[in-house]
Amino acid sequence: MMTNRVSDPWDVQAADFPKDGSAGDKLTFLLNYAVLAPSGHNTQPWLFRSKKDFVEVYADRTAALPVVDPMDRELIISCGAALYNLRVAIRYFGYMDLVELLPDPNKPDLLARVRLGHAHAPTADEQALFNAIPKRRTNRSPYEDRPLPDTLLEDLKLAAQQEGAWLYLADHDGVRSLLADLIAEGDRLQWANAEYRRELASWTHPNRSLRRDGIPGYAQGVSDLASYAGPLVIRTFDLGNGQAAQNRDLVNGSPALVVLGTQRDGTEEWLACGQALQRVLLRARAAGVWASYLNQPCQVSELRLRLSHILDQVGFPHIILRLGYGPEVRPTPRRPLDDVMFESLD
Repeated sequence: MMTNRVSDPWDVQAADFPKDGSAGDKLTFLLNYAVLAPSGHNTQPWLFRSKKDFVEVYADRTAALPVVDPMDRELIISCGAALYNLRVAIRYFGYMDLVELLPDPNKPDLLARVRLGHAHAPTADEQALFNAIPKRRTNRSPYEDRPLPDTLLEDLKLAAQQEGAWLYLADHDGVRSLLADLIAEGDRLQWANAEYRRELASWTHPNRSLRRDGIPGYAQGVSDLASYAGPLVIRTFDLGNGQAAQNRDLVNGSPALVVLGTQRDGTEEWLACGQALQRVLLRARAAGVWASYLNQPCQVSELRLRLSHILDQVGFPHIILRLGYGPEVRPTPRRPLDDVMFESLD
């Protein structure tokens, strides 16, 4: 059984891969890369079960966000992103990935079962995606006034398609303006809801918090002192107008604004969207490009319908990303692997 544990997944080292261990040891180690995926409010809504020759990925409904994500759509998307990181890590370390999605209809929380396949030499692209995993993080800073290469934007579209999703580029001023309006309206609607503010506050923590999940103040550009007041301010005050104005400025100043979606709207498609999202994020990060989320129009049902009408795209929108070049930012904390494993190897 593997004994070398990583207390902080951000510190995982490829040199520690247990190349002489069992398949279960190897897969368990690679889960350290899976948990570096993004998630709503950094809830990290995944659990893993490790057996002798496979690992299983489960949805952790205790980390659900019932106000902002009542259908658990973003929760499943987050798990899909973690699954994609695991797949990339498997290939980097010399194997094909064998994945069964939703393998047991009697276990709706069981999202995937993953095994090591035959030997595989990683391609240059797979190596680049793997190396981007520990460099990826949500960067909420304003971005530089520097356009993204057209070739990269086409690569991102292809990356989404290869995982069963579509990526829409809002490259016309008219569409971008309409999206900015929807994002601002979403901010005002969400912040006017006291339950939304309470949910957000419960996942917002001071910079020096020992919590290994949630959003520390520094991720929002908040100082140590101000971060202690953050949860109280969020719970107490409707800051929707200010947030709407701030996000409108971010949209207008971002080199690229994209929408990620799928043709249908169910658990399998949400998993596909999560894998597509992570592939897009890693491809962008490998090119030195950051991303952050403006998902408000996807989270408010009436706005999501209007968003669908705006896009010249068949299907359902799930994620809105802004992309660009910007300063380095710190990663948000991650729970150690022991905290997200619910059964040891046997």
